[in-house]
Amino acid sequence: MRLPSLLAGLLSAAVLLWAAGPGPADAAAPEPVPPAASAAASGASAGASAAAPPASAASGAEADTELVEPPPPPSPAGQRVYEAARGTLVQVRTLLKAQDSQATVGSGFLVSPEGHLITNFHVVSTYALQPTSHRLVYSTADGGQGALQLIDVDVAHDLALLKPVQADAFAGRGALSFRPATLALGRGERLYSLGNPLDVGFAVAEGSYNGLVERSFLPTIFFGGSLSAGMSGGPTLDAKGRVIGVNVATRRDGEQISFLVPGQYAKELLERSRGASPLGLPAYPQITKQMLVHQEALTKAFIALPWRNAGNQRYAIPVPREDFLRCWGRSTPPESRGLEFERSDCNMDSRVYITSGFSTGFISVRHEAYDGRKLGALRFAQRYSASFRNEFMGANNAYLTAPQCHERFVDRGGLPLRAVMCLRAHKKLRGLYEVAVLVATLDQSTAGVQGRFDAHGVSFENAKALTEHYLNGFAWTDPKTASR
Repeated sequence: MRLPSLLAGLLSAAVLLWAAGPGPADAAAPEPVPPAASAAASGASAGASAAAPPASAASGAEADTELVEPPPPPSPAGQRVYEAARGTLVQVRTLLKAQDSQATVGSGFLVSPEGHLITNFHVVSTYALQPTSHRLVYSTADGGQGALQLIDVDVAHDLALLKPVQADAFAGRGALSFRPATLALGRGERLYSLGNPLDVGFAVAEGSYNGLVERSFLPTIFFGGSLSAGMSGGPTLDAKGRVIGVNVATRRDGEQISFLVPGQYAKELLERSRGASPLGLPAYPQITKQMLVHQEALTKAFIALPWRNAGNQRYAIPVPREDFLRCWGRSTPPESRGLEFERSDCNMDSRVYITSGFSTGFISVRHEAYDGRKLGALRFAQRYSASFRNEFMGANNAYLTAPQCHERFVDRGGLPLRAVMCLRAHKKLRGLYEVAVLVATLDQSTAGVQGRFDAHGVSFENAKALTEHYLNGFAWTDPKTASR
């Protein structure tokens, strides 16, 4: 896929001036730079993305493969809820078409008299993308088995709608109903999560409602309970057996911290596709259409956020508000004798799972403010330039093209910037791109700021808009600053 003309359009939209010399795209690709704050240091940054709602689907998938202890026995109330819902529960498995070896396993539940059932998209994604080499099957709590077909997906909310191949396979089993949206949940209200943990049998795990996850772009329920591997796609019910949400992910760096997709999205998927025909081909067209809607909403929401003060005395640096991102910072220790820096990393917890090892639909922003007065101008220039070149922009793989990068100088109200913009195209999700923008200030001989912006899974037009928005975030803190 050829991208030079697209890049030229993106860069011209940002009103950049040509710069001499090769950029990172012309040099040998270095090793990726590690994130600023580890999960152990930050207590969340890396861990959040590992189990990010709404099942940063990667986290949801990992939640289904990591072995953990089964949930404790339920209370009498939990037993009543389970027994009432038992006939509507299924285990969903993806098998290789030519044999019975399973590729994925999760849970699901009936939501219509016609036999429609809901599960997570990440439970069936292998089949959804490779239907010619895989098949879907179900098992019920009383030993029933059969084949399933995929009706539709909601990839942004990690949901899938299925139906049995045999039309009357679930006849007489009933269906779970959704709790009306007008009946608000109280914080601490008892909830009951159902599924097949660790593939050892259907069970119920009790927990509590703790509101919606804060700073999440997509609404996600914080469930104060344990979700074990294999329970993804199962229902979480209130005391009257009504669906509150769909099990989707759990945090492995904490206890009793799990996440649910709000039931309203499962209900909307059912209502939208109840009469739809099965998907017999790879679901890339449906996923692409949904991702284009998702990225449009994400771009508008992000650009609407004003940049906040980074606390730098010389520069205005684009640091996003934490409405749906989490920012973590670190700096060199006070006794440091060499290059000193302060670093900020801002990342979204919410990511859209596409397949194992590949998620998209999120934004990240970071910067590093360097002070090299202890090094002197020559040594600082070497370190500063090396840091800029060390940025990894990706490589050609099964999902994305190799990056096409252009480098230019940018003038932001008299503040000289060196800017590199790289664009990668999605191979299967046509019309979506990954854009990375790398910026360095050039006005000082022993100090400066370098920043990086990444947007994953956006249209070309929104890649342009986001690039311009990011570059506009750099400026002097005060016009007088330029003379210092």
